[in-house]
Amino acid sequence: MSKKTISYIIKRIILAIVTVWVVLTITFFVMHLVPGGPFIGEKAVSPSVQAAMEAKYGLDKPVLEQYFTYISDIVTKFDFGPSLKQKGRTVIRIIGEGMETSALLGIIAAIWGSLVGIVLGSVAALKRNSVFDRVVMVVSTAFISIPGFIMGSVLLLTFSVALQWLPANGSSAAGLILPIITLGLSPMANVIRLTRSSMLDVLEQDYIRTAKAKGVPAKKIIFGHALKNALIPDITYFGPMIAYIVTGSLVVEQIFAVPGIGRAFVQSITGRDYPLIMGTTIILAALIVIMNLICDIAYKIVDPRIDFK
Repeated sequence: MSKKTISYIIKRIILAIVTVWVVLTITFFVMHLVPGGPFIGEKAVSPSVQAAMEAKYGLDKPVLEQYFTYISDIVTKFDFGPSLKQKGRTVIRIIGEGMETSALLGIIAAIWGSLVGIVLGSVAALKRNSVFDRVVMVVSTAFISIPGFIMGSVLLLTFSVALQWLPANGSSAAGLILPIITLGLSPMANVIRLTRSSMLDVLEQDYIRTAKAKGVPAKKIIFGHALKNALIPDITYFGPMIAYIVTGSLVVEQIFAVPGIGRAFVQSITGRDYPLIMGTTIILAALIVIMNLICDIAYKIVDPRIDFK
């Protein structure tokens, strides 16, 4: 690995840390600016009991002091604090349990969406202006246009309520099928369009014409030359695709009652669980930043002509 590459990676890591810190800081202060508090909605809580609970969790201290204490706990102990609503449970434990399910959903949705999208997009490009090409483009446009919560609701009503083929609750293995399909449809459609457009452009390049003129077999031209270069836009999209799947899971997990990090995040907001809001926000932001960093490095692996600056 060259010094330029190492320098680029170090710069991106520093930028990633700064980005996560900015997200943390904005979320922390905005959260405390919102009127109300985590204990106001509690039943039969007197002002004295509320004050005691705020003192127990350090919420009675000045906001700036709470901020620096929170930063110190994360940096020195990787401690996001206890949940204010789920008694006896820490934020890191709740996130860890939720990520087990959410990571499974996200990885499977990303893999199937990418693979199917690449195959259909490549075939559509090779069969340009055919019936197959037109059908694929119409379907992909429809999947991009339909929001995830509507697609999830349609799948739920069709396969769980009407046909009763799959369970509506995402707490079982079979119940994860519909959430995985819902999360992967829009990324699949985007990958189809990106792959088709890029493949059409690559097939018109001079080196492809030269390979054809030399009598190189069609399969070798497609898989050895065209497809590899056509995948660069897909790698560019992979980072935003992970972001879409993560943010999309917030709603999808609610629709299918999946016990993942998205569901925990929504519940933390409705319950004003400050530590859980902060913890999930930081973890999700870090995940998105890391995935974008990996994608940038992957550019160089796929296309050595790309130079790090």
